[in-house]
Parts: sequence; C-alpha cells; structure tokens
Amino acid sequence: MSSEAATADATTEVPEGHDDHGHDEHGHNDHAHPSYLAHHFDTPQQQFDAAKVGMWAFLVQELLFFSGIFVAYGIFRSWYPEMFSAAAHQLDRPIGAGNTIVLLVSSLTAALAVREAQLGRKAGTSRYLLLTILCALIFLGVKSYEYNHKFQAGLLPGHFYHPHLHHLVEGSPALPENAHIFYSIYFMATGIHAIHILVGIGVLTWIWRRNERGDFSKEYYAGVDIAALYWHLVDLVWIYLFPLLYLID
Repeated sequence: MSSEAATADATTEVPEGHDDHGHDEHGHNDHAHPSYLAHHFDTPQQQFDAAKVGMWAFLVQELLFFSGIFVAYGIFRSWYPEMFSAAAHQLDRPIGAGNTIVLLVSSLTAALAVREAQLGRKAGTSRYLLLTILCALIFLGVKSYEYNHKFQAGLLPGHFYHPHLHHLVEGSPALPENAHIFYSIYFMATGIHAIHILVGIGVLTWIWRRNERGDFSKEYYAGVDIAALYWHLVDLVWIYLFPLLYLID
C-alpha cells in the first residue's frame, strides 16, 4: 500500500467509542431536542416520567408530614372522646360541608385543565386553571370567616383558650376545661392545610402565566399535570380533616 493511501485511510478512520451517526456535514445533531426538553433527558417521555416520580415522592413526604397530626388526633381523641364531641359542636358543619364541595369542584377543574392541555387547547387550560384558583380563594375566604368566629368566641389553642358564652352555639354541650386540646389540633391541622392551599394558588398562578405565554402544548403539558397532582393532595387531606373535625357525635 502506498504512503498516500495509508494517510487517506488514517484521516477517515472513526476514533474508537465514537461514530458519526446523527450528525450532518457540519457536525450538528440531526435529532435536535425540543426546546422544552432539558439537556439531561433523552426523550420527552423520560422527562415526564422523571417529573411524575419526583412529584409522587414529594407527595408521599407530605402525607408523612400530615400523618403526625392524624396520629396526635387519634391519641387525644381516644383519651378524651367526650371532650372532642363537645368541642366539635362549635364547628359549623354546613360551612365545612360547603367548603368540602368547593374543593371537590376544584379537583374537577384541575383535572379538566390537564385534559385541555393534553388536547393542546390553550384557552380551555387557562379557563380551568383560573376556576381552580377561584375555588381555592373561596375556600380560604370561608375558612377566614370560620377563624374569625373562633377568635370572637375565644376558642383558641393553649392558654389563649377563653370561651365567651354569648358567642357559642346555642344549645351545644358545655365545653370541658381541656377543650383547648381540640382547638389546638383544629388550628394546627386546618392552618397547615391552608398554607398548602396558598402554595397551591401560587403554583397554579405560575402555571397559568406559563400557559398564557405558550409554554405548554399537547406534546408538553407536564407542568399542568404536576400542579394538578399537588392540588389533588390538598383536596384529599381535607376529605379526611372534614369528618375527623366536624362530624364528631
């Protein structure tokens, strides 16, 4: 073989561990990633699955967080069942039931927002996101009204517990001296839940703004899906809190 042929072969040889598949004559990748695909993922499906797994891991942690409150509730209620029953009569059941319906509706609108995003309908996605946020604001408004009554009635946690008889529910059982335990758990559970709702409003508002600027499509709607998943957790926690706090006989 001539020296010229050997030189030509050497210049065209592909280095070990590399190939020229997927590149054009300028060295660019033929299969460019979509703009929404992070550089450390190979496919949109891989990115979506990773986000979903991460969100589920976060939700499990949140359930563990709330489980401490549920355990405390179970222990104290087993110790003082009569006190819990008497203290729960000061909670407004129709208002609590109404707020439960509001959150159930909000879960429906969140799911519909995901469906609209899957179909690539930007206007529908924004509409249902805004309806979900509106339901959240209604819930917080009603909860603020409830809190205001508890403050006026002196039904507060710990040493702040000083019931005012003229603000108590007429015909309700007399409140034991240790009823502050129930209201401590009530404010802890519903207060933390309200904080989660505020966080949800912030997240949903951010997702709505991203949708309005065209970040989502039927090919990429992970943000809407993940935000809705978080909102379903908020709804689920209240589904447990409502009967545990309001429906005690």
